Amino acid sequence: MVRTVNGDWLIRARDGRLGVYATRDEAVWCRAERRPGGGTWLPWRKVGGDQRLHPGLAVGHGADGYAHLVSWRPTKAKEAGLAHSTHFRVHLAALDWSAVGHPDRTGARTGIPAVAVDAEGRAHVFVGNRGNGVHALIQKERGGWNAWSGLTGSDVHEELAAVTGESGRVELYGTNPDGILRWLQEEAGAPPVPADPLPVRVEPGTLSALSTSKEHTTLFFADPEGMLYAWRPDTDPTPLLAAAGPGPAALLRCTLDGHDCTLLAQRSASGRVAFAACPTEQESAGLWWTESGPQLPVGTAVALAEDADGRIVAATVTPDGELRIARQKDEPGLALAAWQEV
Repeated sequence: MVRTVNGDWLIRARDGRLGVYATRDEAVWCRAERRPGGGTWLPWRKVGGDQRLHPGLAVGHGADGYAHLVSWRPTKAKEAGLAHSTHFRVHLAALDWSAVGHPDRTGARTGIPAVAVDAEGRAHVFVGNRGNGVHALIQKERGGWNAWSGLTGSDVHEELAAVTGESGRVELYGTNPDGILRWLQEEAGAPPVPADPLPVRVEPGTLSALSTSKEHTTLFFADPEGMLYAWRPDTDPTPLLAAAGPGPAALLRCTLDGHDCTLLAQRSASGRVAFAACPTEQESAGLWWTESGPQLPVGTAVALAEDADGRIVAATVTPDGELRIARQKDEPGLALAAWQEV
């Protein structure tokens, strides 16, 4: 399953408003809360001007609250290039799309990009290249971009997962026929370097990663039979439970009843949204799916965030742009109010 949006498409912006991103009609669209923590939302608006875009969007969200958006744009016949836009306030217009090039200089699209933002607010863009490797493009701290750089790796599948750890350094994960590949940033602003891979059976397109402590990022993935796992380096993967549905799980680190927890969400086989939670980095405590909300069409995206009041918010966007929100109630545990179309 290829993600239409790769990254956290539901974000809390610098002013506390929630914003969502979706792709349709050869464009990227955004909606935002009218006020932080409020129940009403502004209408959809097109992001970044009139630039025509190919399907597929990567979103990176920095600690400064800014969103970095990357997508492919058509250039000439059978060729494309990547374009970048920064969104400083989700209820205002984003910057126009700016061309940032191609990992092979020119050519057709080579994969869905992934974006992470480091502690200094620099966007790190990763995308497959024509040789089934991976290239990185990193912003300079004072504007502009460094040159494209190739990362070690071969036969890498299209879907990549990028994440920023609590250290502010960027990590990248991918898959190939031998298992899971990872690249870690040793120096701020530098391209990540390869780390020990994980030889494991993995279903491509199921990776999602979350910073779970100062020391660790936890990677979640499914095997070809649909069993969901959690993995941290220097440990064995921990089997969790059968995945509720295809693709990557949406992840959120949050506080439930005073405990540091990791929350997962997926569109289930029944079409409803399924939630599961466990103490952070204590997956062996066990977790199970609980379904919520109406049945949703195939291709519906699911995301998680916390609003300006610290309440957990779940969002779904259908392929035709229908947005639904469920917000945590003031009750013990993960009690969500009824889903509302907004």
